[in-house]
Amino acid sequence: MSLRSMLFVPGDSEKKIAKAVTGHADALILDIEDSVTPDRKPFARELVAVTLKAPRRHKLWVRINPLDSEYALDDLAATVGGKPDCILLPKANDAGDVVRLDRHLTEIEKREGVTPGAIKVVVLANETGASMFTMGTYAKGAPRLQGITWGAEDLAAAVGASSNSDENGELTMLYKIARALCLAAAAAADVDAVDTVYTKIGDLDGLRKVCNDARRDGFRSKMAIHPEQVAIINDAFTPSPADVAHAKAVVELFAANPGVGTLKLDGRMLDIPHLKQAQRVLALHAQFRKA
Repeated sequence: MSLRSMLFVPGDSEKKIAKAVTGHADALILDIEDSVTPDRKPFARELVAVTLKAPRRHKLWVRINPLDSEYALDDLAATVGGKPDCILLPKANDAGDVVRLDRHLTEIEKREGVTPGAIKVVVLANETGASMFTMGTYAKGAPRLQGITWGAEDLAAAVGASSNSDENGELTMLYKIARALCLAAAAAADVDAVDTVYTKIGDLDGLRKVCNDARRDGFRSKMAIHPEQVAIINDAFTPSPADVAHAKAVVELFAANPGVGTLKLDGRMLDIPHLKQAQRVLALHAQFRKA
């Protein structure tokens, strides 16, 4: 996927969409779910459809309503013809929901003349209690799946928690488990792990810390809920000069020692997984340098 930042934009707000399309997020998530009230969903679908058909310089995602809601099929019918790059599926229960979504997308793509399979899927995979027990199902191969993310706010609401963090602002155990399961599920499915939103708007130091922690732990990108968060997210998920220098040294060392699986650099043992990670860092560096 090779994205760093995905900015949520209410699908019924012409003003916020107009501002977002001039910004620097790698992708915009045009939202028809939680940020849009039921009476505004028809208008949001129309506005999102218009936005999708306009010239674009961002990847455009659409967060539809949950598949078991009364709104999801109308969301898809209104937006698939605009060729969104990705559908963000909320409150997914397991990989079966991705299979169901794939069938709907395939049917509508055919009807709308969209290249079959062109629209990818990212799942919000543990926003419900039941979904915490099914994270491993995505490893079996879910059509179109390109990423897995998690949702601390909806999960808290699902279990009836008053908060998902303690008095020090740290996630409590259930949400740490959800975060870890997201990373493991994405690795098992060989797709990107996308970190959830940081809800403390204005706390940029806190955002920077959680971004750095997320990148360290294996997340490839992060969702944003406010435009001012985008620059920090982009910076955190862009390889630093030190990262790039180290990656180059690793690649060059292995190139100079063909056929050797274990080497030493700066007092540390390196093997093939380190080489693969270094190659990925250099690929990201090349991509984002051109952005």
